[in-house]
Amino acid sequence: MADTRITPATEADVPLILEMIRGLADYEKLSHAVTATEDQLRQTLFGPRPAAEVLLAFHDNECAGFALFFPNYSTFLAKPGIYLEDLFVKPHARGKGLGLALLTELARLAVERGCGRVEWSVLDWNEPSIGFYKKLGAVPMDEWTIFRLTGDALLKLGSTKAS
Repeated sequence: MADTRITPATEADVPLILEMIRGLADYEKLSHAVTATEDQLRQTLFGPRPAAEVLLAFHDNECAGFALFFPNYSTFLAKPGIYLEDLFVKPHARGKGLGLALLTELARLAVERGCGRVEWSVLDWNEPSIGFYKKLGAVPMDEWTIFRLTGDALLKLGSTKAS
């Protein structure tokens, strides 16, 4: 891993971040769902209220992976946590330790920030990633189901006055 480097992303890295997002979406067969633009990423990641942080993984001076994450909170632990939204390594760079390096740096940040846990989701069919995560000691939360409110349903509920 001597030729691997993990760095926090800066505003100048927005084109690389969008490239990584598109690569992840392609891998997950969800390219059609990506509507993000460089301007939106610049505003939401580096504007007045950044919504998330990004780590970039470089191998042989090529940006070959990323992790995008944001804080969450555990009421049971009464501690902050980190939610890993996206982790992606370009196919040609897999097996070189970049995913491990990204998760190691994320875990280091979580410990440094006093977090009680790091959480993420993985698609059920992504067996290579599931195996990788289990080898790290991560455990699936099989008793939990993720719900999502988006699009028209979000707009409808969000425009309703609470009673």
